[in-house]
Amino acid sequence: MTNLTAVTEFMLMGFSSNHNMYILHSVLFSLVYMCALMGNVLVIMVTTLDHHLHTPMYFFLKNLSFLDLCLISVTAPKSIANSLINDNSISFLGCVSQVFLLLFSASAELILLTVMSFDRYAAICHPLHYDIIMNRGTCVRAAAVSWLYGGLIAVMHTAGTFSLSYCRSNMVHQFFCDIPQLLAISCSENLMREIVPIFINVVLDFCCFIFIIITYVCIFSTVKKIPSTEGQSKAYSTCFPHLVVVVLFLSTGFIAYLKPPSRFPLISDLVISVFYTMMPPALNPIIYSLKNKAMKMALQMLIEEISPKSKSSHFSFH
Repeated sequence: MTNLTAVTEFMLMGFSSNHNMYILHSVLFSLVYMCALMGNVLVIMVTTLDHHLHTPMYFFLKNLSFLDLCLISVTAPKSIANSLINDNSISFLGCVSQVFLLLFSASAELILLTVMSFDRYAAICHPLHYDIIMNRGTCVRAAAVSWLYGGLIAVMHTAGTFSLSYCRSNMVHQFFCDIPQLLAISCSENLMREIVPIFINVVLDFCCFIFIIITYVCIFSTVKKIPSTEGQSKAYSTCFPHLVVVVLFLSTGFIAYLKPPSRFPLISDLVISVFYTMMPPALNPIIYSLKNKAMKMALQMLIEEISPKSKSSHFSFH
């Protein structure tokens, strides 16, 4: 740790220095964040309170919603606050925390999405053996592995990134602390201690992506054999949006981390980062809840249970 940086804070460069753009940025980010916050909290509440949803699919969905909350809460609130008070600074410790929590939640989410694709594969392709394949012990272990993997990846990258020297500049051309932009402003000549872990991580992520694609190929080939057109459309409407979000999440992440670091700000880098940090947490509740009949029924029952209580308390007050 002899290469510790003298930088005590970083400056996050947002989308624009224009005051009107600051306001627009804070409004748009606030809307996306509130949608993601309400959607994911609602999913966690419904899947916890409704005993009919205590199945492997909804167990993983609850974990996914928690990770989504973590993923978007790491970046969005700080960016919104910076835009509102017109102060782009972030402390060194704050930057370290952002990198760690972002990598932890994103890496754990990828493993969880991979497990969820296997869960759908087992449910559709091997329905008679589903309860044996996806028993409670398997589900708990799979969730634990995803969280452990996220923690290991986060520790590896955070240690590698912040063991570098930052003496050239403290301007991070991003709306949050992200590794590619931190590498671009590092004055360390040897970046291999962080580039090698990135390469290893990309290979592992690509393996997860290939596994997800293979499981969905098997799922779609099985769905084609379903005689009912209604059954086919239901399976496709459930699987296609999930696959689109996974592809969007991974492809933008690959682009952000594999392109050579640039010292000059590019608007495309900011837009790409929005797609892998903010869009999945906002879209996942819509994909898994609004299109899911069981979730709709559970939500309706929850509202009906709450409504009489609120009415009775209202009348008793008067």
